[in-house]
Parts: sequence; structure tokens; C-alpha cells
Amino acid sequence: MMTNWKRLLLMAAAILSLSACAATQKAVDPRTMTFPKLTFEIPKSERVQLANGMVVYLLEDHELPLVSMTAYVNTGSIYEPAEKAGLAGLTGAVMRSGGTMETPPEKLDAELEFMASSIESSIGADVGNVSLSSLKKNLDRTLSLFADVVMHPAFREDRVTLAKNRTIESLRRQNDDAKGVADRELRKALYPNHPLGRYPTIGSVKSITRDDMAAFHKRYFHPNTMMLAVAGDFDRKELVAALEKAFAGWEKVSVDFPAVAPLQQDIKPEVLLAKKEINQSVIRMGHPGIDKNNPDLYPIRVMDYILGGGFTSRLTTEIRSNQGLAYNVDSYFDVGRRFPGIFLAETETKSESTVKAVTLMRDIIAGMTRAPVTDDELKLAKDAIVNSFIFGFARTDAVVNQQLRLEYYGYPAGYLENYRDNISKVTKEDVLRVAQKYLHPERLVLVVVGNEKQFDKPLATLGPVREIKLENGK
Repeated sequence: MMTNWKRLLLMAAAILSLSACAATQKAVDPRTMTFPKLTFEIPKSERVQLANGMVVYLLEDHELPLVSMTAYVNTGSIYEPAEKAGLAGLTGAVMRSGGTMETPPEKLDAELEFMASSIESSIGADVGNVSLSSLKKNLDRTLSLFADVVMHPAFREDRVTLAKNRTIESLRRQNDDAKGVADRELRKALYPNHPLGRYPTIGSVKSITRDDMAAFHKRYFHPNTMMLAVAGDFDRKELVAALEKAFAGWEKVSVDFPAVAPLQQDIKPEVLLAKKEINQSVIRMGHPGIDKNNPDLYPIRVMDYILGGGFTSRLTTEIRSNQGLAYNVDSYFDVGRRFPGIFLAETETKSESTVKAVTLMRDIIAGMTRAPVTDDELKLAKDAIVNSFIFGFARTDAVVNQQLRLEYYGYPAGYLENYRDNISKVTKEDVLRVAQKYLHPERLVLVVVGNEKQFDKPLATLGPVREIKLENGK
């Protein structure tokens, strides 16, 4: 048996040997090192269609005995009546929490917990989601419960009341978060008279009934409006058979989707102030942006990164590093998938530097339109975007969901496969051209939440000020 001192001697000898080898090797400058070109092939999901018309994307992964599913349903708050704002979100929440016609919520909760499974549901602006996570051995029962939640939610009255009360309480406290106030008010200003700029109120939530939720679900949840992404440890043939069985009898229905008002593009610049006695001002500024079909998407992505996309961006370098005015500052085009998104620039700074920070941000944004970016800026931005692309495919469930979303939102064929090449082709001239075309510093809507008594200069030096009265969700 080796004694401790012998172990120590052997370890010391090994360390000395390694040190000697290292000393004989010439130091290499990491900046001069070269590597073979990175090649990465995007994993392919299989697309199948069930007998009832439901589209399913499948991607097997047998590393762990787990299966995940996410349903995408063509619905959203864009289709809810204005007087019932909040209906879609409440419907999405109570679909799961309210149990099903066969399984009361208490039993559903207990059974899922016992199996270490989960089922969650939600409805956002333009999509409804129901998700499942299960051990392989419990998939049959979890899938049965999942299908029941999708097709036959009970919307039990007491759970409806609980969800409404929670939403109302959240609305009563919504102005406690200064960042939330700024984000909300900017969206209202940029999406006037449109569902994307509409928010629930206490009155609209109180008006929502259990029957409203059941009717909303009945109108939009059908196999021909739903797509399903499945990833994990399963046999393809067995899983398709299980899905056919779980959703048997669920028939296609022709859905009459309400017309959604077009977005208003001629948004006038203005300065909005929400008075709040805090030590740090929250600053948001923006204007209407683009959607996914814009032909200049790729140079806009590169411009995004250079202007406000990382620690080397112009906004961060000047406002955080050089001036020390903020910990976080960024900007980006939020590319809309079904409607144009917005261009947003944001930061938080101490009250005494509010106007200075806003002025600098405006100047830096305007500077993007005046001269080409540098070679170093362009290379760094393109390398960062291309090299980070692979991280979107780190998990099988992320891959299959991403590929399903491309079809759900109608992206062009080859979008993912050609993404890196399209980014690599962007030139300095492209960046300047799209900056001049899509950045409008003179048309920015500015929202500031803070204590105007402590500002370095009156906010009116930036333009006429309109005060926002903060009311607690009325």
C-alpha cells in the first residue's frame, strides 16, 4: 500500500516534469493563433401531420429518460375584445389551474406531482402555449392529462375567481416597479389604439366571466390551429400512435379570426414624464420598427450589435465605461413576427444625470446615421452574432421548438440555414444605409420615470413634456 509521503513524492516529480516540458516550449501569442473553420450542421426535426390535421415536429434525444412537449395555438390577446382586456391571459392561466372535465384541479396537481411531471399553460399576444414535461415511464398518463387540458379545460369557478383576484392585486401594485411603468407607457405610446398597446385594467378584469374564458378557448383551440413540438426519449412510431390516440375525436373547425387594426406608423415624437419619488431615473426611448420580412433584417442585426448590443457597443462604451452614468444601457430593434416591432433604447441613471444621459443616447443614435462604422466594429459584431448562433441549439427541446416556430410565424424556407452567411455578407456600407433608413433620432418617443425635482436640467429642454398620471390599474 502506497504511503502518503510516496504519493507526495510522485506528485512533486510529476509537477517538475510538466514544468520542465513547459519551459522548453516557446510561448505562443494567442492573438496569432489560427484554428480550422468551425462547421456546424443544424439538427433536423421530423415534421408529421396527425389524422386530425395537427402538425407535429419531432426530435429524438435518448441521453436522458425525459420527454417534453409544447403546443402552439393560433390565438392571443390581439383577438380579445378591448372591453375584456386580460381575457386571453386569464384563459391561458386557468386552462391548467382550473382542472379538466375529467380531473378536478386538486387531483390534477397531486397526480402530476406524484409522477414528477408538469403541465403549464399560457396565452400571450399572438400565441397560446401548453407545455408538458415527463419522465419517459410516465409519458402515457401525462400525455393523457395534457390532451385533456388542451381539449377539455373545466375553468372551475373558484379557480377563475382566484386568478382574477391575483391579476387585480397585481394591477393595484403595477406602478411600484418603475421599469415596468416605463416599458408599459412606451408601448402604449408606440401602439396607440392597437391591441399590442392595450393593457388590462381592474374594471376589464372584473368584467371577465368563466363563460368568457370557456368561449375564448372554444373559439381558438382546435387541431388545425395547433402545432406541437416534441423532444426527448421516445420511439417515433410509438409516440405518433400515442398522439393519435390522445387527440382522437378532436375535429377540425374553421376559425373566423377577428380583424386586427393596422399599426399607426406616423407616431409623433414626444416627451412623457411619470413622476415618481425615486433616486434613479428610468429612461426609455423608441419609435416604430420592422417585422421579420424586412429585406434589410441582417444589416439591421449587425447595426443593432454595434449601437447597443453588448459591452463593446457604442452606447455602453460611452455612457457606462467613459461617462459612468449607468450600469446598463442598450438598444435594439425588437423584430416583430406578425406585426412591426419597435426600436428601443433604454437605461437607468441617477436623477442628477437624467437629461445628460438622454442627450448622450440621442447623440450616439444619431451618430450611427452620419458615418460608416469602423472595420473593427463590423468584424466584432459579425463574429459575435455568428459565433453565438450555435448556442440556440444547445438543447434538443430548443431546437425542435425553434424549427416549429419558423413555420408557425411563416419564416421563409432556409432562414436558419442561411442566417450566418447572410450576417457574414453585411458590409460597412450596408450598416450605414440601414442606419440612415431605419433609425429616426428626431422621431423618438421618450419616457422618463423619476423625480423631476432632482433632474440636472428641466426635462422641457428635451421637448414639450406631457405628464403621465399613474393610476393603479383603474
